[in-house]
Amino acid sequence: MVDLAGSERQSKTGALGERFKEATKINLSLSALGNVISALVDGKSCHVPYRDSKLTRLLQDSLGGNSRTVMVANIGPASYNYEETLGTLRYANRAKNIKNVPRINEDPKDALLREFQDEIARLRSILEKRGSSGKHKKREKKIRIGPEGESITEETDEDGDSVSPEDYLKEQQTLLEAEKQAIIANSNIIAECEEEFDTVEKLVS
Repeated sequence: MVDLAGSERQSKTGALGERFKEATKINLSLSALGNVISALVDGKSCHVPYRDSKLTRLLQDSLGGNSRTVMVANIGPASYNYEETLGTLRYANRAKNIKNVPRINEDPKDALLREFQDEIARLRSILEKRGSSGKHKKREKKIRIGPEGESITEETDEDGDSVSPEDYLKEQQTLLEAEKQAIIANSNIIAECEEEFDTVEKLVS
């Protein structure tokens, strides 16, 4: 739960010193929040300025993210606060047009493992179907003489390949493992780039 402070006018509050500085920072954060909401509602903007303030970073998942968000705008009937009330209503009117896509947060590695497990299960199912329907394929038996003079019978399919289901499954698992390692490596590179970006951003600010 985030309780946003109201926008304050120095001419009305008469704040001085530390209170004035605090009010200025609050207004800057609310201004950054307004820019984020405008970018999300616009739909044409390729960049949403979440990094402009700590407030918008905290609210990133709640604004256009994967959360279910409830936002309450408080207004009062006093004519003295007419301008503030009008600004709040305009803010709420823009904010209500933001569209979130709720979904459960999940560790990327866990998601990858689940995908690989599903893929292995799918391959096992294919192998079982091949095993049950294999009797319809044209098969050929070959007899060859072993190194010790014994006769060995081999069975091949119509393509001439003698690949067992177990070997096929192992081959697919090897390919999946290689793909998994490549994706994890890419994730590590992205994380390093984000850390470097944050470091540069701190140095610039």
